[in-house]
Amino acid sequence: MPVLTFRTWILGITSCALLAFLNQFFSYRQNPIGITSVSVQIAVLPIGKLMAATLPSRPIQIPMTKWSFSLNPGPFNLKEHVLITIFANCGSGGVYAVNILTAVIAFYKRRMNLAAALLLTQTTQLLGYGWAGLFRKFLVDSPYMWWPSNLVQVSLFRALHEDERRPKGGVTRLQFFLIVLTTSFCYYIVPNYFFQSITAISFVCLIWKKSITAQQIGSGLQGLGVGSFALDWSTIAGFLGSPLATPGFAIANIMIGFGIMLYIVIPIAYWTNTYDAKKFPIFSSHVFDQYGQPYDLNQVLDSATFKFNETGYNNYSKINLSIFFVYTYGLSFATLAATLSHVALFHGRTIWRQTKAAFRDQIGDIHTRLMKKNYEAVPQWWFHLIFVVVFALSVLTCEGFGKQMQLPFWGVILACALALVFTLPIGIITATTNQTPGLNVITELIIGYLYPGRPLANMAFKTYGYISMIQALTFLSDFKLGHYMKIPPKSMFLVQLVGTVVASSSYFGTAWWLLTSVKNICHQDLLPVGSPWTCPGDDVFYNASIIWGVVGPLRMFGSRGLYSKMNYFFLIGLLSPLPGWVLVKKFPEVKWLRLINMPIILGASVMMPPARAVNYISWGAVGLFFNFVVYKRFKGWWARHNYVLSAGLDAGVAFMAILTFFALQNYSVSGITWWGENLDDHCPLAHCPTAPGIMGDTICQSIK
Repeated sequence: MPVLTFRTWILGITSCALLAFLNQFFSYRQNPIGITSVSVQIAVLPIGKLMAATLPSRPIQIPMTKWSFSLNPGPFNLKEHVLITIFANCGSGGVYAVNILTAVIAFYKRRMNLAAALLLTQTTQLLGYGWAGLFRKFLVDSPYMWWPSNLVQVSLFRALHEDERRPKGGVTRLQFFLIVLTTSFCYYIVPNYFFQSITAISFVCLIWKKSITAQQIGSGLQGLGVGSFALDWSTIAGFLGSPLATPGFAIANIMIGFGIMLYIVIPIAYWTNTYDAKKFPIFSSHVFDQYGQPYDLNQVLDSATFKFNETGYNNYSKINLSIFFVYTYGLSFATLAATLSHVALFHGRTIWRQTKAAFRDQIGDIHTRLMKKNYEAVPQWWFHLIFVVVFALSVLTCEGFGKQMQLPFWGVILACALALVFTLPIGIITATTNQTPGLNVITELIIGYLYPGRPLANMAFKTYGYISMIQALTFLSDFKLGHYMKIPPKSMFLVQLVGTVVASSSYFGTAWWLLTSVKNICHQDLLPVGSPWTCPGDDVFYNASIIWGVVGPLRMFGSRGLYSKMNYFFLIGLLSPLPGWVLVKKFPEVKWLRLINMPIILGASVMMPPARAVNYISWGAVGLFFNFVVYKRFKGWWARHNYVLSAGLDAGVAFMAILTFFALQNYSVSGITWWGENLDDHCPLAHCPTAPGIMGDTICQSIK
């Protein structure tokens, strides 16, 4: 089949740029919907077929060369469709470096060099591709690494390209998708515009309107979320992705970890006043001083040098965190350590066996054998060349432009080394569970100790270390999709490379536009009522830069800080997989024991914040229902329609949100003025401190 056709390039680049724009656009909203490439996968099929039916097929000669190409080399085929989807995948993953731009411009209120900012977004996205080639044999060729997220797209490719006879009294999968898309599209105008309060409903708050404790327990946005739920797909899938596309055992592990954290650990810690927890909100990503007030950053950050002011810090206050934020960091430490020990215990022998087989080229299944028989592999030097070029540009980005990034060259080298070490163990977790433990906290910790007092250096190091690993895994995941669909590896490589450059540019341009055009973006207290531009993820990123970059881990989690005991979580995480491993060895006939995954359980709630309790509760309820109840009772329906349902819901929400913004909200046309227009759960007291003498804001004072 023709692969890199005119249709592939035009539809691929267009969909990549469009999806990048949409995802960056949504990332600044209260429920940042992640629009996956599945939506593009559906949308481009009729367009591709239309191009095949209308474009001329006569070859076009390229002047002064022997090369020619055709606008229409024949029917729109499956492999073109897959490569267009790979383009779209590049546009759906996000550009982490944009958080740095947002933190500097929107929160720190400083300017950034345009060229440095653009290079930062490009190099952080491309760096990981340089060593992805090292792990192809283990994470792509291995039949044990199946990458669950790819099954959504494989299922859809089958639905869209295979001839399917409509069941009597039923619908085809494509018809089902269109029904779901239309329904989701029409419904989303309600939670997105007319009745925004149903994005988070908290019954407890509606009953006990003047009780701080009751609202702390019941608020799905600022509390424990008991009795909270949502009637909005963007709330359900906004932070954790579609629950329909996550394996049932992974959902169960996540909800167990979430339940232990939210309903055992946090209540005990808060109501025993651990770390003066009652001085601060029970759930918040912000930083506070010793008096329970928002931390005055101007006291500890020199505005001229953009570096830590130790004298001001000593005369002011140590940084304090909400009890939930404290334990979020502790569990991040535990998750990282548990990932290493879990992989060593449960997969160590397999990795060693695969390593030996890889050197003898004996690893693989039918897919691998077919790929090796029919296609030439990507030469290893291609990966090496990318690494050398991008690494040089990364050093230029950090050392050039007046050293605006604050990060020296050795920081870039260390970030690369960290990412290289963790790519394989975390890749195994991702390829088998659809969950990816991150390096964001450990990278902040390391550079915070080595190079404290420089917030921009901390953010840059974290991005180079964390995202280069994520990009390597993204590359490998797409390669696995191409593996399943029998796409020539060199074509895959080229599409991913071009797609990443296009996507990075689109993310950068969209962020720059919104940061310079939306007044008071990311500042919830200054935005109009009901405005969605609250930047939840960027808010957490900014506060993390204060904790790790400005003040530094030595004054937070070290000997000079309040939270040094959180370091014990490294030991807890390292030992946590051991009991499960012993039980599996002792009772091998008990199959469900193998499904207990401590890295997922410990890391279940690390997305909080910016995710909230209502996101987890709604996500878990939908995921458990479809992946256990529906799967068990209606297995045939689940196999045909589950992933298609997920794609339709995502696409409908995305299209309606964009239409609403450009047709109404962009012109300040608001909905009906009533209590349901507020984009909250009507729990105004949930953020109030309960310690004696700590008054909080005006709302809290009115109750006290």
